[in-house]
Amino acid sequence: MVQPLFTGVATAVVTPFCDNRLDLEAFARLLSQQTDAGVDAIVVCGTTGEASTLTAEEKATLWRQAAELLHGKALLIAGVGTNDTRTSLALARLARDCGAQALLAVTPYYNKCSQEGLALHYEALADATGLPLITYNVPSRTGVDLKPETCARLMRHPCIAGIKEAGGSITRVAQLRKLCGDAFPVWCGNDDQTVAMMSLGAAGVVSVLSNVCPRAVRDMTDACLRGDFKAAAAIQLAYLPLIEALFSDVNPIPVKAALSLLGVCSDEVRLPLSPMSSERKKHLLDALNVCGVV
Repeated sequence: MVQPLFTGVATAVVTPFCDNRLDLEAFARLLSQQTDAGVDAIVVCGTTGEASTLTAEEKATLWRQAAELLHGKALLIAGVGTNDTRTSLALARLARDCGAQALLAVTPYYNKCSQEGLALHYEALADATGLPLITYNVPSRTGVDLKPETCARLMRHPCIAGIKEAGGSITRVAQLRKLCGDAFPVWCGNDDQTVAMMSLGAAGVVSVLSNVCPRAVRDMTDACLRGDFKAAAAIQLAYLPLIEALFSDVNPIPVKAALSLLGVCSDEVRLPLSPMSSERKKHLLDALNVCGVV
C-alpha cells in the first residue's frame, strides 16, 4: 500500500495583490491562519493562486516566503502546471530550489494533447526534481481529461504521487479507485464532493473553501478519516451555501471577495479576471452569515 503524500486538507491559497503587486504581508497573514487551524498542506501558486498571471520571479518569492513561514507546520506544495512542458520543468526546478516539498501540475490547457502526450508530460516532470508530483485533472477549465487508464500508467513512476481529481464525477473516482487502488492516491478537487469522494477512499481534499474556513474543512476531513461520515456530511451540508457562493463566479474571484470581507486580503484579481459584482458579493456575504463565518 502506498502511503499518501498527505491525508486531510490542503488549502489552495489565493495570491494577495495590492496595486497589482504581491501583498506579502497579507500572504503571511493567510498562511498563519492556515497553520493555526492545523491544515495538513498548502498549495502555493496553484490555479486558485492565479498562477498563470504570475511571473517566475513572483512565484519564487511566494515559494521562498511560504517555505520560511511553514517550516514543518504544513507540507508546501508548489503549483507548476502550464501548457508548455519546458516551462513547467523550469518551474519545477525553481520550486525545488525555493524549498517546495512537493509539486502539483494541472494538465496542459488549450493544447489539448493526447493521453500519450499527457503521460509523457507528467513523466518528464516527475523525472526532473525527485520531488513527489500530484497530477491535477480539471477538464472544465483545461479542455483535457486525464483518463484512469493513463493514471494506471503514471502510478508506476516512483515520483508520481497521485491525482487531484476535479472532473465533477463521483463515478470517475470509483473508476480510479477500482483500476489503481491504493497505489495511486486520489484527492478531491471540488469542495462540494469532499465527503462523497473520501467515502470512496480519497485521501483528502485540495480545498478553496479552507481559505475561508480552514478549521471546518479540517474537522470534516478528520471525521472522514476516522470513518465518521455522518459527522463529516453534517459539516459538508452546513457549509454548502458558502461553497455554492464561492463558486458563483470564476475561481478565485469569490474566495478573494470573501477574504476581503473578513479583512485578510484585498479582493484584487489580475486581468482578465475582474472583481465580483455587488449583487454577487451580497449573496456571498449572506452565505458567510448563514454559515456563521461573520
